[in-house]
Amino acid sequence: MSPKRHIGLVSLLVRDYDEAIAWYRDKLDFVLKEDTLLGGGKRWVVLSTGRGEAAACLLLARASGAEQLPAVGNQCGGRVFLFLNTDDFDRDHAAFSAKGVHFEEPPRLEAYGKVAVFRDIYGNRWDLIGPAASTG
Repeated sequence: MSPKRHIGLVSLLVRDYDEAIAWYRDKLDFVLKEDTLLGGGKRWVVLSTGRGEAAACLLLARASGAEQLPAVGNQCGGRVFLFLNTDDFDRDHAAFSAKGVHFEEPPRLEAYGKVAVFRDIYGNRWDLIGPAASTG
């Protein structure tokens, strides 16, 4: 029997914990799962795409030092870094747009579904992806 494995967290460099929490919570409807003080100004901050067991989680990591600070907003060298799947593309695209999320392009249909690229508070590029059937 194969072991059950999954990626538990993806670390995302941020400038400030509180501004990042507010943006992901208020703009993308993420859920704050944990915010624990670690000492020395560090915190263990986990945000989730939802409340279910299959929800993906981000660990917010406050950048420090000359190596980390320039990577905030450019963790993937300008490429799309994260992929936010949704069961209803049109609903989420409209809701995010109404909340001020900047989409770089109009939605387009690809073989894998309906997609549009947006940027987060720091400039990281994300794909919002919905099933091809959600084309309206």
